[in-house]
Amino acid sequence: MKKLNALAGAAALALGAGAAAAETWEMPMAYPDSNFHTENGKEFATCVGERTNGELEIVVHGGGSLFKGDEIKRAVQTGQVLIGERLLSAHANEEPLFGADSIPFLATSYEASDKLWQATRPPLEELLDSQNMVLLYAVPWPPQGLYTKKELNSAADMEDVKFRSYNAATARMAELMEAAPVQIEAAELSQALATGVAESFISSGSTGYDSKVWEQLTHWYEVNAWLPRNHVLVNKPAWEGLDDATRTALGECAAEAEARGTAKSEELNDWYKEQLVANGMTVTPPGDQLRADLEAIGAQMTEEWLAAAGDGGKAVIDNYKSM
Repeated sequence: MKKLNALAGAAALALGAGAAAAETWEMPMAYPDSNFHTENGKEFATCVGERTNGELEIVVHGGGSLFKGDEIKRAVQTGQVLIGERLLSAHANEEPLFGADSIPFLATSYEASDKLWQATRPPLEELLDSQNMVLLYAVPWPPQGLYTKKELNSAADMEDVKFRSYNAATARMAELMEAAPVQIEAAELSQALATGVAESFISSGSTGYDSKVWEQLTHWYEVNAWLPRNHVLVNKPAWEGLDDATRTALGECAAEAEARGTAKSEELNDWYKEQLVANGMTVTPPGDQLRADLEAIGAQMTEEWLAAAGDGGKAVIDNYKSM
């Protein structure tokens, strides 16, 4: 009996040691559980758990339930959470490089978006490192289109329209169309549309589908303005505190998540448009005048971004255009 008790005690100690060694990271994400980014994040978390034999558990919190979208980057940076996903272009006022993927009409297809990402990633990793973070992976949204509750013939038709912005590029585009920009996070979009706080916005078919915009809006113009990316970030001291095997597992799962998420984004692009049409929306390319107006706005915003980003920004664009 004494021997059995001793064995039971040893087993309990071993279990206790294993439990102490395991880590749990909470992972805030801004988009609902049904969104493909959040679903991809959960698959990534499962991969990490399996590859680390349960030594690192990542718990995903979708829909801005743990931290709102505009709080996630700082939460990771300061160690309030150790991992999180953020649309970095929303922080372009802080650093222009964060907005490289939202320069209007620079990269308007998945192939072009991939090339721009290759050009942007190395300097972006350096920038994030200086801000106490490590970049794991990034996945593009489908191309951005213009949602409205009326037919548009030109940019002048947007004058005084309350326009939801989610980053510096969308706010500036609103200003140049003489619309009225209103900063609204994705989790608050449905309510903002229902209450008239916002009447229009530019985003992917994914956001329109998630928010059931057909309940308030009528048109989606396929302007293919840009393909912004969601980035998964890790707190740098937490990353450095991991052993080599765990970092390797995180890196492998991140690479798989980036490839899987990008493929899913492209696969869903047409499906989202079909769902908007099925729910009564008019989905159409912009007319000649509207397209010309938007391209002129894009050219002005490109020049403004290059002026703000300086030599580093120019190097990114030159690298991208040389591919």
